[in-house]
Amino acid sequence: MRFDPPEPKGKLDAMLTDTRVDAVTVNGPEDVLPAWDAIDWRTREEEVRRLRQRIFKAAQEQDWPRVRNLQKLMLRSRSNTLVSVRRVTQRNAGRRTAGIDGEVALTSKARGEVAVRVHWSVSSWKPVAVRRVYIPKASNPAKSRPLGIPVIMDRCHQARVRNALEPEWEARFEPRSYGFRPGRGCHDAIEAIYAVCKGPRSKRVWILDADLAAAFDKIDHSRLLQALGSFPARGMIEGWLKAGVFEAGKGFAPTGEGTPQGGVVTPPTQ
Repeated sequence: MRFDPPEPKGKLDAMLTDTRVDAVTVNGPEDVLPAWDAIDWRTREEEVRRLRQRIFKAAQEQDWPRVRNLQKLMLRSRSNTLVSVRRVTQRNAGRRTAGIDGEVALTSKARGEVAVRVHWSVSSWKPVAVRRVYIPKASNPAKSRPLGIPVIMDRCHQARVRNALEPEWEARFEPRSYGFRPGRGCHDAIEAIYAVCKGPRSKRVWILDADLAAAFDKIDHSRLLQALGSFPARGMIEGWLKAGVFEAGKGFAPTGEGTPQGGVVTPPTQ
């Protein structure tokens, strides 16, 4: 008989209506959630980090039932909700940029209220279309590339889902893969190339630099969803892929293929 891991104690069942108070009651008098500015963030982030490590280890051991159970635990986790909302509304550089609903959360009270709404809707949230904006390309400022800006609720849910999805795929990716991975970048790739090519006896002396035109715009949804397998939040990811795009002056356009660049969950799905 297999037992699911126990769910963390407590729910985000009370709205933070005044950030000056010391605490609000959550799920009765025995569960207390501090006001937003009084939350012990080190403890919350450590809980998420440990659970990510457990998912990573289980994926390394290819214990897929355990991976799925731990991912469900992460998706239900109150700490994951709090850390995700904080990342989107307080630490992210785009926290002042709104989606099509115009909503941002720049105060402690607003962030607490968003956290409650996010946790209440973990199993019922329906993704919303992204807002299309254009920014100059880093390689050629004369050209622009499109970004899809999700609404704040979608961004928070994406951060939650990312903490459940990313550790599994970190364990499955090739060791010399560096794109869109946490803690890795182009300098790590350069260092790996140098280590292979250095020395007079090196047998690998060619480096191929290639760029796939509109690669992210053409990603096949069915192939991506098939790769996710039985991931617990697969349906929500499908909703984000199919949510569509709204562009000023052009209106709504459906998304039959590709992934919108600009969302929190974009890197793990690319």
